[in-house]
Amino acid sequence: MIHGLAVSLLTFTLIYASLGNEIEEKSTSVIEDPKPHSASEEGRSCGCNFLNRAGVSSGSESGVLFPEAAVKYTREANEPPVKNTKETARFNQMVLIPRGVFLMGTDEPAIPQDGEGPARRVHIQQFYMDMYEVSNLEFEHFVNATGHVTEVAAAPWWMPVKEANWRQPEGPDSSLADRLEHPVLHVSWNDAVAYCAWAKKRLPTEAEWEYACRGGLENRLFPWGNKLLPKDQHYANIWQGDFPAHNTGEDGYTETSPVTAFPPNGYGLYNMVGNAWEWTADWWSVHHSTDETHNPTGPATGKDKVKKGGSYMCHKSYCYRYRCVARSQNTPDSSASNLGFRCAADQLPDYLQ
Repeated sequence: MIHGLAVSLLTFTLIYASLGNEIEEKSTSVIEDPKPHSASEEGRSCGCNFLNRAGVSSGSESGVLFPEAAVKYTREANEPPVKNTKETARFNQMVLIPRGVFLMGTDEPAIPQDGEGPARRVHIQQFYMDMYEVSNLEFEHFVNATGHVTEVAAAPWWMPVKEANWRQPEGPDSSLADRLEHPVLHVSWNDAVAYCAWAKKRLPTEAEWEYACRGGLENRLFPWGNKLLPKDQHYANIWQGDFPAHNTGEDGYTETSPVTAFPPNGYGLYNMVGNAWEWTADWWSVHHSTDETHNPTGPATGKDKVKKGGSYMCHKSYCYRYRCVARSQNTPDSSASNLGFRCAADQLPDYLQ
């Protein structure tokens, strides 16, 4: 049995989801990166980059990396969603994001190799965005209703952690008992797509995500402005203290926080940065045109998918990616203990009206 994978960060451990554990999870094969990256590289130990499988690409319009893995999603994608329960209704809310034009990216990138620039003018049509990251409670509702089995995989250089998955994020001695309101973790891009299809939603494009993150502001670092701590108030769940030795938890949390924590941005969206990375629909590229575009959807093919927002593991000294323009990537079959998602939609689903 191949187990979950993790990396030890002195007193901190980032845990990757288990492969083929006996509880419920399935996986694709993992190919070792022929060029391992050192822990000193930008973003390495916070799990931001380079979770690549050698020679993997896709040209399918659906954007699903492994067609055989996508077969199990067919039933979920065509079933009507179960009506909101009293418990899930609190979290399953969407916000109308108005149409507009904004400058995507920046001409002053903090991490140029991530493709944060250049700034380019982008038009976005109106759409709906989940107010919160998808919670463990909502994902559990989805799994219970559909019998969905999550796809789990991880990078080969991480230390084994037995039977880690979305239900037990740190292995068999952990559970969701005290964090049903926290973002679901250990879900691959394909799992996120399956959930969104079942919920009659979709993943946001990177452009939509960044536009929504800004909350109507222009040329600001964070969803609330340029100051990390306005009036000494915490607006996001990130790492405080000495990374990676000690997280002081000054914002109230040393791991994930409830999806309802911290003030919302100008559009009423919570935790757009920090807490958990969020999958987007786009394939990854670091090369962008300065041409003005309308509702861009990213490259037609690729190996990795874009994730946005950073996580509770991000610290300015090592992973300054809790900014709206910041970005990173993972392969669509990857999952991690700091990676989740939220959904978008062109129209508000009937069951939410």
